[in-house]
Amino acid sequence: MNGTPWLLRHAGNGRRFRLFCFSYAGGSAAPFLAWQASLPPSIEVCAVQLPGHGARFGEAPFHSLAQLVDALAPVIAREAGLPFAFFGHSLGGLLAFELARHCQRQRLAMPEHLFVSASSAPRQRRTKRHLHGLDDEALIAALGDYNGTPPAILADRELMALLLPAIRADFAMVETYAYRDDAPLDIPITVLAGTNDSHVAAQHLPCWQKETSDVCQLRWFEGDHFFIHNRQQEVIDCILDGLAERQAA
Repeated sequence: MNGTPWLLRHAGNGRRFRLFCFSYAGGSAAPFLAWQASLPPSIEVCAVQLPGHGARFGEAPFHSLAQLVDALAPVIAREAGLPFAFFGHSLGGLLAFELARHCQRQRLAMPEHLFVSASSAPRQRRTKRHLHGLDDEALIAALGDYNGTPPAILADRELMALLLPAIRADFAMVETYAYRDDAPLDIPITVLAGTNDSHVAAQHLPCWQKETSDVCQLRWFEGDHFFIHNRQQEVIDCILDGLAERQAA
């Protein structure tokens, strides 16, 4: 029923709002589908599946964030019959931000709210490690530091050999990203951050405020870079709070 390989979602009646979810580097869209059960039936989870990931494993992944934004924008525009919001984690947060800026520049339908999770403020991003250029063993070791991939999967070298091309491409999008000045967004931003996330500079997170002329809120969650896994319900509640505040305004 999707009509596009870009989106995973569950059929349902009475949908009045869409939540587009963008995954972290190397991640599949599928885990976001589990969120549907914790959301009101009126909100439809639209999990964005990138080429090279999940069921699109056989497709070539994107290495350029700008090119990915250009490819995704028409997909989102075709779904704009309902109001919507963006949620992105890590790479997904950066992608959601640049996609929202693209929509604003091109005068396309805009998300009503931008939720960025475990994602450094774009103006302050500095690439310290070029993970996409590491050899396989070094890249696998680096993935272990993020604590987002089960050790059993990292230890399966045959499986990792299949997964690493898409993971490299995702890291390339992050590590070759160059921030460009643009008009601030005119939508609220909620920044979600882990208290023990060593991969995001906490002191720079308030700089997300510079990216919007609307309100920007910072919400902290107990955990590391992947706090969304063991704090899932708290994250969903944060999203619902942000959407409720917008509707009440």
